[in-house]
Amino acid sequence: MDPAADGKGREPAGGTRSAYARMAGMHIVVLAGGIGGARFLLGVRAVARDAGARVTAVVNVGDDVTVHGLRVCPDLDSVMYTLGGGADPERGWGRRDESWVVKEELAAYGAEPSWFGLGDRDVATHLVRIRMLDAGYPLSAVTEALCTRWQPGIAILPATDDRLETHVVVQDQEGTKAIHFQEWWIRHRAQLPARQFVFVGAESAKPAAGVAEALQTADAILLAPSNPVVSVAPILAVKPLRDALVDGTAKVVGVSPVIGGAPVRGMADRCLATLGVECSAAGVGAMYGARTAGGILDGWLVDDADATSTVDGVRTVHRPLWMTDEEKTKAIVHTALELAT
Repeated sequence: MDPAADGKGREPAGGTRSAYARMAGMHIVVLAGGIGGARFLLGVRAVARDAGARVTAVVNVGDDVTVHGLRVCPDLDSVMYTLGGGADPERGWGRRDESWVVKEELAAYGAEPSWFGLGDRDVATHLVRIRMLDAGYPLSAVTEALCTRWQPGIAILPATDDRLETHVVVQDQEGTKAIHFQEWWIRHRAQLPARQFVFVGAESAKPAAGVAEALQTADAILLAPSNPVVSVAPILAVKPLRDALVDGTAKVVGVSPVIGGAPVRGMADRCLATLGVECSAAGVGAMYGARTAGGILDGWLVDDADATSTVDGVRTVHRPLWMTDEEKTKAIVHTALELAT
């Protein structure tokens, strides 16, 4: 079935059953980060369960940071908590029913950084993680162990087991300096003028255990509607991983994180501005680029508000992209998979 067969880039009525039949046994790989990626994966998991497919999420680790001696992996945890039913539905990140006694006690001691809050329930995850990392386990094995509690229903893999952190080169009263992305994002709310994003460790990073195999066996690869600069780009900065996308046989389809010229969530517009990329569906699509021209995209899914958007060398389809509930998210995933297959 052609996802644009009705002339509007939407699946014609009655096509769902045949679409599920074609998806049976598929291996779907999703590159994701942040809350948008986690919510997108809820829809991917639902579609995969209905179709009898399996899913592997390759998750950004550029946000990872060591705080108070604990290794915090915000995107891995957001995906794990969201799919495991433990995420806070209002904040969109962290644990539901969270308390903040440890944070308050650290503040009473004057312990820095005071701008990065660790909830009491969340601390338990980081304690288990750092204990396993200190014992010599790679991050992929630690993530698998943590997921035995949460049962996310999909395989969750970090993009790399190696250290890879996103740092931001900023300008302030003291001059030019590099700070961790988390400090720029949380402490400064992305207000400090950013000159460059640097993925520290990317030049030597290798795909985490299981990532190369997942990409080799994938029938479709989807880019979640995550921040393209600080959620997806750090994944792509792992060169062997990016090369596997470019050289692989599975089609790569991205879902735009920008609707009508504005990011769906967060401050992606400020990140894009630093790179000189227009904050639009077309701008982000062009940033990823067509696989036929050395980029990674075969298909690009945009919102109806951006129906006239095009990316050279990439087939573009439009449909409503607001993930307001699971059914709407499933519809987005259906279209993306049809475009990939």
